[in-house]
Amino acid sequence: MRKSLYMKILVPIDGSEYSEKALFHACDMAKNYRANLVLLYVVEKSLPINLLDRKEYLEILRKFGNNILIKGKKITNDKGIDSKIIIKEGNIANEIIKLAKNEKCNLIIVGNKGLGSTARFFLGSVSNKLANNSPCSILIIK
Repeated sequence: MRKSLYMKILVPIDGSEYSEKALFHACDMAKNYRANLVLLYVVEKSLPINLLDRKEYLEILRKFGNNILIKGKKITNDKGIDSKIIIKEGNIANEIIKLAKNEKCNLIIVGNKGLGSTARFFLGSVSNKLANNSPCSILIIK
C-alpha cells in the first residue's frame, strides 16, 4: 500500500467559526488519508497590555486555549481520529510554522479569518503569513 501524502496534519484552532470549519475539514481528510491530527492553540504574547495585567491576562488566554483544545480533541475522538493537542505561546504564525517543522507535518489546515485588505496590509493575516512561509502545503478554509 502506498504511503499517504498527508500522514500528519496540523490544525491551528482558536475557537472561531473559521477554525471549527477547518477542524471538520481536517477530520474528513484524516479519515480519507488515514492521517494523524495535531491540534494547536497559540497564546498571542505580543498584545500590548499593562505589565501588571499581563500575567493574569496570559493565564486567562491559556485557560481559554486549553478549553478550545479539549473541545477539539473531543470532536476528533467522536469521529474516531487520532489527535494530539499542543498549546504554545508567541507569535501565532511563527509558532505554527515552527511546530509544523518540528512535528514534520505534511499539511496545515487553517481557517481564513476574512480580514479586509486594509487590515491585511497593515497587520498581515495568519493565513497569508503561513501561505508565504510554511514548510508544507496549506489548505485555507473559508
